Amino acid sequence: MGERHDTVVIGGGQAGLAISTVLHRRGHEHIVLERRRIGERWRTERWDSLRFQFPNWSIQLPGYTYPGDDPDGFAHHREIVRVVEDYAASSRAPVREYTPVVGLAQDADGKGFVLSLVDESLHARRVVLATGPFQRPFIPRIAHDVSPAVLQTDPTRYRNPHELPDGAVLVVGSGASGCQIADELIQAGRRVFLSVSRHRRAPRRFRGKDVYWWLDKLGRFDQMIDTFPDRRWPPSTVITGVNGGYDVDVRRMAADGVIVVGRVVGAAERRLALATNANSILDEADQAYASFLSAAREFVTKAKLQGDLGDEALADPLPLPAALQERDSLDLDRENITTILWATGYAYDYGWVKVPVFDDGGRPIQNRGVTHVPGLYFLGLHWMHTFKSGLFSGVGSDAEYLAEHMALVTGP
Repeated sequence: MGERHDTVVIGGGQAGLAISTVLHRRGHEHIVLERRRIGERWRTERWDSLRFQFPNWSIQLPGYTYPGDDPDGFAHHREIVRVVEDYAASSRAPVREYTPVVGLAQDADGKGFVLSLVDESLHARRVVLATGPFQRPFIPRIAHDVSPAVLQTDPTRYRNPHELPDGAVLVVGSGASGCQIADELIQAGRRVFLSVSRHRRAPRRFRGKDVYWWLDKLGRFDQMIDTFPDRRWPPSTVITGVNGGYDVDVRRMAADGVIVVGRVVGAAERRLALATNANSILDEADQAYASFLSAAREFVTKAKLQGDLGDEALADPLPLPAALQERDSLDLDRENITTILWATGYAYDYGWVKVPVFDDGGRPIQNRGVTHVPGLYFLGLHWMHTFKSGLFSGVGSDAEYLAEHMALVTGP
C-alpha cells in the first residue's frame, strides 16, 4: 500500500517550512517533500548580485524573526539560503530532500491522495502545494521566431554581464527583475535595450522609512485579490535592494544610456516588431509614483506624524526631456543585439497535478489557499490572498489559516 501520512507538504522553501512549523505546533503528523535541496530556487535560480528586495527586518516566519545586526539592510540571496536552512533546522521540519513528486491524484475513494515519486508512491489524507510563487519563467511564443544565432535567456539562468556574449543586450520586461538586470548591464558598460511593460514605481525610502513600511501603513498589504476584477493583480512595484537600496526609475535608466522601447509584439528571425507604447507605460508609472506620494503625505497629516519622521528628501527631478523616441521595430543585426533576456514574468507549473483545481488558463482555483477538493491546499502563491501571501512576512498568516481550516473541516 506504500507509506501513509496525514499531511504531505510539497515544497521545501519558506512556504513549505512555514506550514510545517504551524502543523508541528498543532500536533499534526506530516512530512515535507523537496525536489532537490531546501530553498532550491534561492540557490540556483538567482543572478549573482541579487539581494532581498525588502529590508531584513521584514524577514519573518512562524517562530522566526530576523536575528542579524543589519535590520535595515538587504540580504544577499545566499544569506536567504542560510535563513531558510537555519529555519528548517530550528523548527525540526521533517523534510525529505531530493524527493521530487512527479504526479498527484485523488485516491480511488476520493478521500485522500496518491503522490507518485520516482520509484514509489505515498498516500496522504491532505496535501499542501507549496512549490513557490514563481515556478517557471514565462517565455512568449514569439521567442521561437527569433534567429537561433541570438542567445535567449531569462532571469533564472542569467548570472552576470560577463557570461553573456559580446554585443548589445535586449531585456524584455520592466518588472523588478528586468529593471535590475538592465541597470546592472548598463553599469557594466554594456549597450542595453529595455522593452518596457506595465509597472509601478515608488521611492525606496520616503521621510526616513522604507517603502515596505509605507505599503504596510497605507494598507496596501491588506488589500485582497478578490477586490480586483477577475482577480487580476495590479502591476508590480519596481524596487531593488542592491547597493543599499535605491529608487528604480526607467527614465533615469534612459538618461544613463539604456535605450527604452515599447513592448515586443512580433519577431521574424533577426527583426522584432514593437508597440509604440513606451511613453504611455512610463507615464502610468509616474502616475503611480505621484499617487503613492500623495497617499503617504495624507497619512502623515492624518496620523499627525510630521515631527516623528525624517525630512521629505526625494531623488532628483526626472531628467529632461521626459518623452522618449518611439520605435516600431528593432533590427538585431543593425543594433548588434546578440542576447535577448526575457524578463516577462512567470507561469504556473502544475502539469503533474491530476486534480481538477485549475481554470482554463492553468491557474489554481482557490480561496486563500483552500480548494473545492477536500484536503487539497495551496500556499505561498503570488497574490494568493493578498500581496503578502508570496512574501516571507505574509506566508505565516496564510499557513495559520490553512491549519485552522484543516482542523475545522477534517479534524486534527
